[in-house]
Amino acid sequence: MGLLTFSINITLDGCVDHQEGIADDETHAFFTRLMDERGAMLWGRVTYEMMESYWPSVACGDVGAPPAIREWAAKLEAKPKYVVSSTRTDFPWTNSHHIAGDLRIGVQQLKDATPDGVLLGSGKLATELDRLNLIDEYQLLVHPRIAGHGPTLYESGLPSTRQLELVSATPLRNGAVAMHYRRAC
Repeated sequence: MGLLTFSINITLDGCVDHQEGIADDETHAFFTRLMDERGAMLWGRVTYEMMESYWPSVACGDVGAPPAIREWAAKLEAKPKYVVSSTRTDFPWTNSHHIAGDLRIGVQQLKDATPDGVLLGSGKLATELDRLNLIDEYQLLVHPRIAGHGPTLYESGLPSTRQLELVSATPLRNGAVAMHYRRAC
């Protein structure tokens, strides 16, 4: 069984708005490495639609981009992408698959079928999966910014506090810190 790793950009005040992080080569290299180490991506519908609206164009060269960003787009194009949605069933982007029905069963089956692990990149979906105790580790890229607005991580709350163990904390040259935690037993 593979691990489910939740990874997202976050500001010091907890904002997970994708426009608030530092979008440079170093950040993209960090997320490219994470994606390379995992067997599949997992998103909610909203994140999928945001990604689908931009990254395929970068991958095919319709949008100009620096090398690190183009590398991310090409690898994302090839990576299996799983989407949780109760409102959409058609996911035409290359290698996209729908997870329907019972969330716990669908995600557990994905973990069981993906020995290299699954990379989760949706904040709202992470809240639901955390409530189901399905997230095994967290790799957050904490940006040196205070956004002063939301959305924020876990803003709808969790039923209890999650105890985590620090695996590593790695500062990047751009001032962000890559924080890697595992759930404590």
